[in-house]
Amino acid sequence: MLVGFPSLILAARAGNVVSFPTDTVPALAVQPEYGAKIYHCKQRPPDKPLILMAADLQAFTPWIAPGLTIPWEILAKQYWPGALTMVLPANARVTTGINPQKTGTIGLRIPHHPSTLSVLQQTGVLATTSANYSGELPLMTAAEINETFPDVYVLNGVYHGSGQPSTVIIWQDKNWRILRQGSGRFNPGDVL
Repeated sequence: MLVGFPSLILAARAGNVVSFPTDTVPALAVQPEYGAKIYHCKQRPPDKPLILMAADLQAFTPWIAPGLTIPWEILAKQYWPGALTMVLPANARVTTGINPQKTGTIGLRIPHHPSTLSVLQQTGVLATTSANYSGELPLMTAAEINETFPDVYVLNGVYHGSGQPSTVIIWQDKNWRILRQGSGRFNPGDVL
């Protein structure tokens, strides 16, 4: 259902699936403890974990493994907000509702979009994915999302994004490796 900003925030805080624009493609999002709702809603296979979005770096601290020696914060300050998702070792708070295969990792991103950041400032960390059925192209307008997912609270308005997903990187063998090249520019040699 198409809703305004206050209704979207209330719905997200109540554990409902919501949708809003980002700097890449529109998102489906929910409080992390209700991540299974997104898997059901978009018929997402369990081998594809959700990512967490937040409005600031500190919001991710409870979700990542303590004592990391990976230079992720340097990279985050360089590329966030932006279209880069970093996959890091997760702590026990990351449940099967977010990562059904229990890979021990979690993807994190701070998007570069004013509406997204406004939502995340009001809701805190949200588990997210693109707004589409699994295997299909991302839906790019509020009307398309509303028609496809009538039970989702969809932020009404004009959506502007790159139309491409974020670039996804992971720390392996003492270096960053690109898992998916998306709209975010990233040079693995930027941080050694």
